[in-house]
Amino acid sequence: MASSGERPAEVAGSKNGAPEQPAGVTQREVKDIEERSSPRTPVIYEIVRRLGEEEMARPAISLWWSGVAAGLSISFSLLGQAILETHLPDAPWRPLVSCFGYSVGFIMVVLSRQQLFTESTITAVLPLFADFSFTNLRKLARLWSIVLVANFVGTFVAACFFTYAPALTPALYAGMLEVSQHILGHGWLDLFFKGIPAGFLIAAMVWLIPSADTAQFYVIALMTYIIAAGQFMHIIAGSVEAFILVLHGDVGLAAIGIGFITPVLLGNIIGGTVLFGLISYGQVMREIEL
Repeated sequence: MASSGERPAEVAGSKNGAPEQPAGVTQREVKDIEERSSPRTPVIYEIVRRLGEEEMARPAISLWWSGVAAGLSISFSLLGQAILETHLPDAPWRPLVSCFGYSVGFIMVVLSRQQLFTESTITAVLPLFADFSFTNLRKLARLWSIVLVANFVGTFVAACFFTYAPALTPALYAGMLEVSQHILGHGWLDLFFKGIPAGFLIAAMVWLIPSADTAQFYVIALMTYIIAAGQFMHIIAGSVEAFILVLHGDVGLAAIGIGFITPVLLGNIIGGTVLFGLISYGQVMREIEL
């Protein structure tokens, strides 16, 4: 028998468009169901779209320093991975464990709401899909150009610090160089296609966060761990590795620009915008028109 204040919800047909409520469920339990239910897809879409509008409306100076901060923070992905690589025994399973270090920088960036270019491949394009206009296209170009350059400035400064400042032990610096070597030895098309899954996974991470609630940490860690374990290519995290190799003299800056940054950047954009962004918009476009 239901206690006072917990009357079973009435069983009735749909009233004013409201869904039917099952018999024997109290009003308090109905509230619990609503609170524990995942947001509907159009709700997630609207959250991400509004986030994109907020990003495009931010002052240029705010985008710049947020982007620089993200570039500095993402460098801890390489550092975290190198720390684990340096201290783990040389065993076949070592890469699977050390890849968890790759998530460190992304957790710092995302939870502190710093501006990372690959996140904007989904957030900033949804307003453009909803209202394809020259104004929104110009705002998107402004956001992408400022954030991308700012991210690179941050990662280059971090690479200079790791290379020239006496902050790292020789063994740890050697570990960072060893981890960074994985970006070399790939053809242009290989890097392009390796960039597509990374862009898709970052966009998926952004899409999952609104419904993750207190599990945001685990969503970020899982998605970015897959990027590292799968040896996919992320343009911003990968630029830390590229700049360290350039500063160490292993490869030239021009070769990195043409042979690494260009294909990975295009791959990330294809994966985040063309694939995940269009699919995400396509699954809700009829519902948001109602």
